[in-house]
Amino acid sequence: MKLVPLPLFTHSVPAGFPSPADDYLDRTLDLNTHLIKHPAATYLARAKGHSMEGCGIFDGDLLIVDRSLEPQDGQIIIAALDGELTCKILDRKQQRLVAANKHYPPIHIDEYSDFIIEGIVIHSVRYHVLSR
Repeated sequence: MKLVPLPLFTHSVPAGFPSPADDYLDRTLDLNTHLIKHPAATYLARAKGHSMEGCGIFDGDLLIVDRSLEPQDGQIIIAALDGELTCKILDRKQQRLVAANKHYPPIHIDEYSDFIIEGIVIHSVRYHVLSR
């Protein structure tokens, strides 16, 4: 895979009125090295549905998932639960997976569940313009 460094503005881009003084580039940024710390343990997945909208993950977003990190309570994970993949917030204390949308109930994990954590969601990419 060829790494492609992209131009990086030296200043943040205001979401209000533009500043003419900030119209220059200072350096480049490779998104692979910026977003992926453990390439051999990282994969991409596409989000489906609306259960994680409360934490900024929307239907169709691209998820960057790291399998090398130790899962902690409160982290967004990808899990296989009884053969079905899901993206939810881990709550080990109450043995459940929690959606970030109040319209979706928590999913209880009992001792008979086939439960495997497939990785931690470290970033998500939202598409604002869809290519045709």
